[in-house]
Amino acid sequence: MIAAETIVIGGGPAGSTCAWKLKQAGRDVLLIDKKEFPRLKLCAGWITPKVLRDLEINPRTYPHSLVTFDKLHFHINGRQIPVKTRQYSIRRYEFDNWLLQRADVPVYNHTVRHIRRENGQYVIDDAFKCTYIVGAGGTTCPVYRTFFETANPRVASLRISTMEEELPYNYEDANCYLWFFENKLPGYSWYVPKGHGIINVGIGGKLATMKAREETIHQHWQLFTQKLHDLNLVTNHQFEHRGYNYFLRQRVQKPRIANAFITGDAAGLATKDMGEGIGPAVESGIRAANSIIHNTDYSLNPVTRFSIWNIFKLTFLKKSAI
Repeated sequence: MIAAETIVIGGGPAGSTCAWKLKQAGRDVLLIDKKEFPRLKLCAGWITPKVLRDLEINPRTYPHSLVTFDKLHFHINGRQIPVKTRQYSIRRYEFDNWLLQRADVPVYNHTVRHIRRENGQYVIDDAFKCTYIVGAGGTTCPVYRTFFETANPRVASLRISTMEEELPYNYEDANCYLWFFENKLPGYSWYVPKGHGIINVGIGGKLATMKAREETIHQHWQLFTQKLHDLNLVTNHQFEHRGYNYFLRQRVQKPRIANAFITGDAAGLATKDMGEGIGPAVESGIRAANSIIHNTDYSLNPVTRFSIWNIFKLTFLKKSAI
């Protein structure tokens, strides 16, 4: 049986950040993920300056594609609102793999099926054993399902259904566009250029609201892709979308039970306004690591709840300095 003081389940930003911080502190940690990295991860890949600060990443020296946006183009009920800001886009295929490699911990490709607590230790599929276990496996994380589902039931009204595609495309428009409530969608859609001729286009909305209206995310996706064509943003392309679900930020009653922790989407931490998941995932990963390192309480209350502050912050600071 393979043993470590801490086992992190999930190699995305929450898990790799937690493992990185633990390794920096000299703790014994390994990571398990069902996928081999690098792996395709559908995501708009939008990150804020705060994410880069939390991860101690210098955008000038980050070795993979990183696109800087000095303006975001919001569209709300047909009205265009350009917002000066400083934001970035990355490819999760590159970004997640780089973070995992930087963590410099043993990584095992394994699909976790069963976890039990036995004599103060966590036993995973009778193959791994640890004192601390960190759930960073996303919405379907086995740590959440095993230990936290009863204590932290998910709120159905905060479930987001998405469809998106990341594709190579010789785009001419390098702006980032966000459309809110288009065709009464209870959410928003996006067009995000990335480096090396890649774009990500997608749509996300509250599943319960769409069901109540007898609408589907597929219907909204068809309307959205037609809009991309009409605006000449993506033309002559046969879309091959994929979908997934996650949850917006909700109250987490118990983010830690005994020596088990949940982070990122496993805890349902995507921001309430924009559904941004990378920033809260990173913050929670750092907080979980610090709780283990310093034997302190683990709380998710300070984790960012709204993205809008990190979008407008640069503009506000500039105005206040005048």
